[in-house]
Amino acid sequence: MKGTALVICGALGSDVKEIVDRRGWEVDIFGVSALLHLYPSRILDELREKLLRLRPDYERLVVVYGECGMNEKLDALLVEVGATRIKGPHCYEMYAGAERFATIANEQPATFFLTDWLVRNFDRAVVKGLGLDRDPELIPMLFGNYEAVLYLRQSRHPRTAAKAAEIARYLGLTLEIEDVGMGELETRLAEAIQKAPLSPTLPPAGGGGR
Repeated sequence: MKGTALVICGALGSDVKEIVDRRGWEVDIFGVSALLHLYPSRILDELREKLLRLRPDYERLVVVYGECGMNEKLDALLVEVGATRIKGPHCYEMYAGAERFATIANEQPATFFLTDWLVRNFDRAVVKGLGLDRDPELIPMLFGNYEAVLYLRQSRHPRTAAKAAEIARYLGLTLEIEDVGMGELETRLAEAIQKAPLSPTLPPAGGGGR
Protein backbone atom coordinates (compact mmCIF):
# COMPACT_ATOMS: atom_id res chain seq x y z
CA MET A 1 0.00 0.00 0.00
CA LYS A 2 1.28 3.46 -0.91
CA GLY A 3 1.55 6.44 1.46
CA THR A 4 -0.52 9.59 0.84
CA ALA A 5 -2.75 10.68 -2.02
CA LEU A 6 -3.90 14.27 -2.47
CA VAL A 7 -7.16 14.77 -4.34
CA ILE A 8 -7.11 18.43 -5.28
CA CYS A 9 -9.34 21.05 -6.83
CA GLY A 10 -7.96 22.16 -10.17
CA ALA A 11 -8.13 25.80 -9.02
CA LEU A 12 -5.46 24.99 -6.44
CA GLY A 13 -3.51 22.62 -8.64
CA SER A 14 -0.46 24.66 -9.65
CA ASP A 15 0.04 26.07 -6.15
CA VAL A 16 -0.33 22.69 -4.44
CA LYS A 17 2.13 21.12 -6.88
CA GLU A 18 4.60 23.95 -6.28
CA ILE A 19 4.35 23.44 -2.50
CA VAL A 20 4.73 19.66 -2.81
CA ASP A 21 7.77 19.94 -5.07
CA ARG A 22 9.45 22.60 -2.94
CA ARG A 23 8.92 20.66 0.28
CA GLY A 24 9.88 17.36 -1.26
CA TRP A 25 6.77 15.58 0.00
CA GLU A 26 6.34 12.04 -1.26
CA VAL A 27 2.68 12.17 -2.19
CA ASP A 28 0.68 11.36 -5.29
CA ILE A 29 -1.63 14.05 -6.69
CA PHE A 30 -4.97 13.51 -8.39
CA GLY A 31 -6.92 16.46 -9.77
CA VAL A 32 -10.60 17.28 -10.12
CA SER A 33 -11.68 19.91 -12.65
CA ALA A 34 -12.29 23.32 -11.11
CA LEU A 35 -15.06 23.88 -13.66
CA LEU A 36 -17.25 21.52 -11.62
CA HIS A 37 -17.82 24.44 -9.25
CA LEU A 38 -20.58 25.37 -11.65
CA TYR A 39 -22.29 22.15 -10.53
CA PRO A 40 -21.38 21.50 -6.84
CA SER A 41 -23.24 18.20 -6.67
CA ARG A 42 -20.97 16.88 -9.43
CA ILE A 43 -17.93 17.70 -7.30
CA LEU A 44 -19.21 15.25 -4.70
CA ASP A 45 -19.84 12.59 -7.32
CA GLU A 46 -16.35 13.01 -8.74
CA LEU A 47 -14.71 13.00 -5.33
CA ARG A 48 -16.61 9.92 -4.22
CA GLU A 49 -15.54 8.02 -7.34
CA LYS A 50 -11.89 9.01 -6.96
CA LEU A 51 -11.69 8.41 -3.22
CA LEU A 52 -13.31 4.99 -3.39
CA ARG A 53 -10.99 4.02 -6.22
CA LEU A 54 -7.90 5.23 -4.33
CA ARG A 55 -8.88 3.98 -0.89
CA PRO A 56 -7.52 0.40 -1.28
CA ASP A 57 -4.14 1.65 -2.54
CA TYR A 58 -3.26 4.44 -0.08
CA GLU A 59 -2.73 4.65 3.65
CA ARG A 60 -3.89 8.28 3.76
CA LEU A 61 -6.26 10.32 1.61
CA VAL A 62 -6.26 14.12 1.83
CA VAL A 63 -8.85 16.18 -0.06
CA VAL A 64 -7.67 19.69 -0.94
CA TYR A 65 -11.06 21.37 -1.13
CA GLY A 66 -13.04 23.79 0.96
CA GLU A 67 -16.72 23.26 1.67
CA CYS A 68 -17.38 25.12 -1.62
CA GLY A 69 -21.18 25.09 -1.50
CA MET A 70 -21.55 21.37 -0.87
CA ASN A 71 -23.84 21.88 2.15
CA GLU A 72 -21.67 19.87 4.56
CA LYS A 73 -22.02 16.76 2.40
CA LEU A 74 -18.29 16.78 1.71
CA ASP A 75 -17.37 16.14 5.33
CA ALA A 76 -19.90 13.31 5.50
CA LEU A 77 -18.26 11.75 2.44
CA LEU A 78 -14.84 12.00 4.07
CA VAL A 79 -16.07 10.13 7.12
CA GLU A 80 -17.57 7.49 4.82
CA VAL A 81 -14.29 6.79 3.01
CA GLY A 82 -11.84 7.49 5.83
CA ALA A 83 -10.29 10.65 4.40
CA THR A 84 -9.62 14.16 5.66
CA ARG A 85 -9.48 17.60 4.05
CA ILE A 86 -7.68 20.88 4.34
CA LYS A 87 -9.29 23.42 6.68
CA GLY A 88 -11.39 26.25 5.27
CA PRO A 89 -14.71 27.05 3.61
CA HIS A 90 -13.18 27.89 0.20
CA CYS A 91 -9.94 28.90 -1.48
CA TYR A 92 -10.53 32.66 -1.07
CA GLU A 93 -10.44 32.25 2.70
CA MET A 94 -7.40 29.97 2.46
CA TYR A 95 -5.46 32.51 0.40
CA ALA A 96 -6.55 35.59 2.36
CA GLY A 97 -6.16 33.85 5.73
CA ALA A 98 -8.94 33.38 8.26
CA GLU A 99 -8.50 36.71 10.06
CA ARG A 100 -8.15 38.84 6.93
CA PHE A 101 -11.05 37.14 5.17
CA ALA A 102 -13.31 37.65 8.19
CA THR A 103 -12.46 41.35 8.11
CA ILE A 104 -13.26 41.61 4.40
CA ALA A 105 -16.52 39.71 4.81
CA ASN A 106 -17.53 42.02 7.65
CA GLU A 107 -16.44 45.34 6.14
CA GLN A 108 -16.84 44.65 2.40
CA PRO A 109 -19.44 41.89 2.06
CA ALA A 110 -20.29 42.82 -1.55
CA THR A 111 -16.87 41.75 -2.85
CA PHE A 112 -16.19 39.51 -5.83
CA PHE A 113 -12.93 37.62 -5.37
CA LEU A 114 -10.30 36.64 -7.88
CA THR A 115 -7.27 34.39 -7.55
CA ASP A 116 -4.49 33.72 -10.03
CA TRP A 117 -6.36 30.68 -11.34
CA LEU A 118 -9.65 32.54 -11.77
CA VAL A 119 -7.94 35.46 -13.49
CA ARG A 120 -6.30 33.10 -15.97
CA ASN A 121 -9.49 31.11 -16.53
CA PHE A 122 -12.17 33.80 -16.20
CA ASP A 123 -13.30 33.64 -19.81
CA ARG A 124 -13.65 29.86 -19.75
CA ALA A 125 -15.01 29.42 -16.22
CA VAL A 126 -17.22 32.50 -15.86
CA VAL A 127 -17.96 34.14 -19.21
CA LYS A 128 -18.56 30.92 -21.14
CA GLY A 129 -19.38 28.80 -18.11
CA LEU A 130 -22.27 31.06 -17.10
CA GLY A 131 -23.26 31.86 -20.68
CA LEU A 132 -22.41 35.56 -20.42
CA ASP A 133 -20.97 35.51 -23.93
CA ARG A 134 -24.35 34.37 -25.27
CA ASP A 135 -26.55 36.42 -22.93
CA PRO A 136 -24.66 39.52 -21.75
CA GLU A 137 -27.83 40.82 -20.13
CA LEU A 138 -27.08 38.29 -17.36
CA ILE A 139 -24.07 40.33 -16.22
CA PRO A 140 -26.04 42.93 -14.18
CA MET A 141 -28.35 40.18 -12.94
CA LEU A 142 -25.49 38.08 -11.58
CA PHE A 143 -23.02 40.79 -10.57
CA GLY A 144 -25.19 43.83 -9.97
CA ASN A 145 -25.03 43.50 -6.18
CA TYR A 146 -21.24 43.43 -6.05
CA GLU A 147 -19.42 46.65 -5.24
CA ALA A 148 -15.79 45.77 -5.98
CA VAL A 149 -13.42 43.11 -7.25
CA LEU A 150 -10.66 42.00 -4.90
CA TYR A 151 -7.80 40.12 -6.54
CA LEU A 152 -6.05 37.93 -3.96
CA ARG A 153 -2.84 37.63 -5.93
CA GLN A 154 -0.45 34.70 -5.55
CA SER A 155 2.26 35.87 -7.96
CA ARG A 156 3.17 39.33 -9.17
CA HIS A 157 2.85 38.87 -12.90
CA PRO A 158 1.98 41.98 -14.96
CA ARG A 159 -0.26 39.98 -17.28
CA THR A 160 -2.51 38.78 -14.46
CA ALA A 161 -2.80 42.31 -13.07
CA ALA A 162 -3.78 43.60 -16.50
CA LYS A 163 -6.28 40.76 -16.94
CA ALA A 164 -7.78 41.45 -13.50
CA ALA A 165 -8.29 45.08 -14.48
CA GLU A 166 -9.99 43.92 -17.68
CA ILE A 167 -12.30 41.63 -15.68
CA ALA A 168 -13.25 44.45 -13.32
CA ARG A 169 -14.12 46.70 -16.26
CA TYR A 170 -16.14 43.89 -17.83
CA LEU A 171 -18.16 43.58 -14.62
CA GLY A 172 -18.42 47.35 -14.16
CA LEU A 173 -16.63 47.24 -10.79
CA THR A 174 -13.59 48.80 -9.18
CA LEU A 175 -10.49 46.67 -8.67
CA GLU A 176 -8.35 46.17 -5.59
CA ILE A 177 -5.28 43.92 -5.47
CA GLU A 178 -3.79 42.31 -2.38
CA ASP A 179 -0.58 40.30 -2.63
CA VAL A 180 -1.30 37.32 -0.40
CA GLY A 181 0.99 34.67 -1.88
CA MET A 182 -0.02 31.23 -0.62
CA GLY A 183 -1.78 32.74 2.38
CA GLU A 184 -2.58 29.91 4.78
CA LEU A 185 -2.82 27.26 2.06
CA GLU A 186 0.66 25.84 2.66
CA THR A 187 0.46 25.61 6.45
CA ARG A 188 -3.02 24.08 6.32
CA LEU A 189 -1.94 21.57 3.70
CA ALA A 190 1.05 20.54 5.80
CA GLU A 191 -1.20 20.11 8.83
CA ALA A 192 -3.74 18.06 6.88
CA ILE A 193 -1.06 15.71 5.56
CA GLN A 194 0.48 15.24 9.02
CA LYS A 195 -2.86 14.58 10.70
CA ALA A 196 -4.48 12.48 7.97
CA PRO A 197 -5.85 9.26 9.48
CA LEU A 198 -4.56 5.90 8.38
CA SER A 199 -6.78 3.76 6.23
CA PRO A 200 -9.45 2.12 8.41
CA THR A 201 -8.51 -1.18 6.79
CA LEU A 202 -5.05 -1.10 8.39
CA PRO A 203 -4.44 -2.66 11.83
CA PRO A 204 -3.33 -0.32 14.63
CA ALA A 205 0.39 0.41 14.76
CA GLY A 206 2.21 -2.29 16.69
CA GLY A 207 -0.77 -4.64 16.68
CA GLY A 208 -2.03 -7.37 14.45
CA GLY A 209 -5.41 -8.03 12.98
CA ARG A 210 -8.05 -9.79 14.98
